[in-house]
Amino acid sequence: MTKSNSPESNFLNQPLQLPNGSVLRNRLAKAAMSEVLGTYDNHATQKHVELYRRWAKSGIGMLITGNVMIDRRALGEPGNVVIEDESDLAVLQQWAKAATEQEAAIWVQLNHPGKQSPKGLNSSNLSPSAIPFRADMAGFFETPREATTAEIDEIIQRFGRSAAICKKAGFSGVQIHGAHGYLISQFLSPHHNQREDEWGGSPEKRRRFVLAVYAEIRRKVGKDFPVGIKLNSADFQKGGFTEEESMATIRALADAGIDLIEISGGTYEAPAMSGVVQQPQRSSTAIREAYFLSFAEKLRSTVQVPLMLTGGFRTLAGMNAALQTGALDVVGLARLLAIDPDAPKALLEGHDCKQRVRPVATGIKAIDRMGIMEILWYSRQLKRIAEGGDPHPNESGLWAFLASLMKSGWGTYQTKRLRA
Repeated sequence: MTKSNSPESNFLNQPLQLPNGSVLRNRLAKAAMSEVLGTYDNHATQKHVELYRRWAKSGIGMLITGNVMIDRRALGEPGNVVIEDESDLAVLQQWAKAATEQEAAIWVQLNHPGKQSPKGLNSSNLSPSAIPFRADMAGFFETPREATTAEIDEIIQRFGRSAAICKKAGFSGVQIHGAHGYLISQFLSPHHNQREDEWGGSPEKRRRFVLAVYAEIRRKVGKDFPVGIKLNSADFQKGGFTEEESMATIRALADAGIDLIEISGGTYEAPAMSGVVQQPQRSSTAIREAYFLSFAEKLRSTVQVPLMLTGGFRTLAGMNAALQTGALDVVGLARLLAIDPDAPKALLEGHDCKQRVRPVATGIKAIDRMGIMEILWYSRQLKRIAEGGDPHPNESGLWAFLASLMKSGWGTYQTKRLRA
């Protein structure tokens, strides 16, 4: 082991104090992945407890849960956990304790899918405006209806209520999902949000929704409870959320007192977060691993709020080089932890991991272009870990797609049956 990779000189081992005073034990975080380990009536299970206990044992500093919804009427996929009341408080407390008893922070990612939900799963889907998906995706996602002002107000209140329950359950913090084309991302995008009332029509009005969600959460949990957000650097979609609008939104959130901003990018229609859509880079920066590092560097010159960067990291050297620039404070890992749940231990000890993230493809161009396998394939690996087994890093993409398609169809049927 070289000195530069030793634990003593490894930037990943440094603790980080957040603006609210809480401390992360190191600079490695597990970014959110959609686990879909909930019951078909959307309750958390022991599988969540076991999965996060396994990850916490790795020594990682922070774990962010995947895609916890705030409303049972608005699911992103079958098997989502929903936190809208205290009915699951006991298992939520176990889930939180599985991480915190091993000194890892655990934050709940709170989300509303808006229109980004499979056709037939919800009785209807809403969005800021009734804008359909592109033609080749219309078979998977229905055209949403435009949300009313009363519905917007209710959703804001639901975010706050869910955050308060997470705090009561013993979680270390919450993260607002404002990226990847879900509802908050839809409000921010001029493509998806074509309203002309107080919730749209200008960049300032389009970001009013996310600021209202943050304010309501902060009102419910107080100033000492960590609140973060995952936000797109850009949508990488014609007429969508731009880098300039993202920077303005981040500055507004920083001024409002947010504790951590995770930078990502893309939507289901342009999945840059998985590397399916690559943003152009200067030749001098092309060798760097992180997808959104150039944006983080520009952002760092305008805000001092802690930044987490997720997407593209492959090696210990790449992670340390990114941290050394000062452009980010936390390295986010997601897919790697689905195929190597013990990866943080190796990285913190100064070694590269045994596994490498590889592209997952089915060979069906229409499916592969959507980047949906970055959810379906990896969620199958999470299920194996949660059941006490090991992931299958070489599982066929096509087989995983077919198996997931059958599971999703059955899950949609069961979800609708349990609601009836």
